This record gives sequence, C-alpha cells and structure tokens, in this order.
Amino acid sequence: MNKVAIVTDSTAYLPPDILEEYQIQVIPLSLIWDDDSYQDGVDITTTQFYNRLEKSPTLPSTSQPPAGEFKDCFSALLESGKDVLAILISAGISGTINSALQAQADLDPSRIEVIDSKTAAMATGLHVIAAARKAAEGGTLQEVAQVARDAQQRTDVVFVVDTLEFLHKGGRIGGAKRFLGSMLNIKPILEMSAGKIEAVDQVRTQKRALERMADLIREKASGEKPLRMAVIHSNVPEMAHNLKEEIQASFSPEEIYVSELSPVIGTHVGPGTLAIACMHGM
Repeated sequence: MNKVAIVTDSTAYLPPDILEEYQIQVIPLSLIWDDDSYQDGVDITTTQFYNRLEKSPTLPSTSQPPAGEFKDCFSALLESGKDVLAILISAGISGTINSALQAQADLDPSRIEVIDSKTAAMATGLHVIAAARKAAEGGTLQEVAQVARDAQQRTDVVFVVDTLEFLHKGGRIGGAKRFLGSMLNIKPILEMSAGKIEAVDQVRTQKRALERMADLIREKASGEKPLRMAVIHSNVPEMAHNLKEEIQASFSPEEIYVSELSPVIGTHVGPGTLAIACMHGM
C-alpha cells in the first residue's frame, strides 16, 4: 500500500484515468462569473466555459481554494494512515499554495509536504505523475517529495497565446507586458520561468510560432532523456493533436499527453492558446 497520498489542484487538469490509477486527490479552484460561482472542472466543463466566454460581455474572476478545503482533504488522508504530498500551481500566478500551507500548519507539518511546482496546467501534471509513480513504488514522503522537486528543475513550458488581452485583464501578464501594443497578427511566445510568465519572442505566423516553441524546448532539454511531454491547449483540439504528432516525430518522447487548459487557466489566457511542456532527464 502507498505510504504517501498525492494532492494537486484542478488547474493541473490530469487525465481521469491517471487520477483513478494513482488515487490522486484534486482540490478545485473557483470561477466567479457575474452572479454565478463554479468549481473549476467540477460544475463547469471546458466546452461550457469556452462557449460562454465567446458570447459573454464580461470576464470571470478566479479564486484560490479556501484553506478549509485543503484541511479537510489532508485530515482524511492522514487519518487513513498516509502522509501527504501536495503539488500545486505556481505561487507566481495563484495564491493556492498559501491555503495549502495554512492547512499544513494547522495539522501535522511533519507528515505533510507542500510543493510549489513553479508552473501550471499539465506541466504541473507531469510533476504529479512522477511523484505518484514514486509513491506507488512505496517511496517515503521525503523520497516522493524529492521527485517533485527534481521535476520542478527539469520542466520547461513554452506557449503561444492568440491575444495578450486575457493575460493583461487578468493581471497575469508578467514579462509579456512588453509585447502589448505590438503589431496585429504578431504571435507572442511566452514561457514559465521561475514560476512567472515571461516573454521569449514574437513571430508573424502560427506555423512559425509552433516551430519556434519546438526549437526552444529542444534547447532547454539539452539532449537529456527520457522526455515526458504534454501539448496543452485552450479550445483548439485539432491543432493540439496535430502538434502532438509533430512532437512525437521530432522528439520521440517516452510519453506524451494532450491536455486542455482548465476554465480557471483559460480565463487568464483565453481561447486559442497552445503550449508545449517538457520534463527532461527523469
């Protein structure tokens, strides 16, 4: 039996079969839209979200989970005899980790580890899967947490957004601010760096953007194997699957996932976003 239970948040948007296989617990963030409140990925699907976003004159806001939700989850896992490892969205773009740290402090800090993935979406998911596999092998809390810390140092994410409007309005624009006001039809290429969004480059076409993203990932991986990768998208499934095929042919990764951006992340990047996440050397 596993000694360590893995907890993450809804923005990791892991495949349901992975959640079930490793019994990963998911704490949802919240989406507040006009008079409606939703739990991310629980009572609003990505399809419902993007359909409404297309027609809505207003943008939703997002909210981190309350500490009580983490406390309830952690308590139940501790009572079942397991230690707890929580791997969460970057503190640079969400306060989610603060709620988890508060819950940790209120319970038994010696049996709970809370780790900032320094990234988001399925990039965080890659860390979660790596840690869950170590836990399934019978790893201790310290051993499983070390896998997550190693993954943090070995994961890169680059992405292209259709427009910077959503990042700007949501206050998550970070280093991409310098691209605001650029010419129309320029595609900004961004990355997660030290837990924050930073600008990398700007190109003129979607095709060139995807080529540049692949080049950047190749540079960052520095020939390290194995590669575990994900193509992440917001409401452009066909483009994502085409990109997956190109990556498989170019990189021959050990495994590759196609994942959507959850509604909470979609709020901040908007539709049409494509990302490549790569965990290298582990």
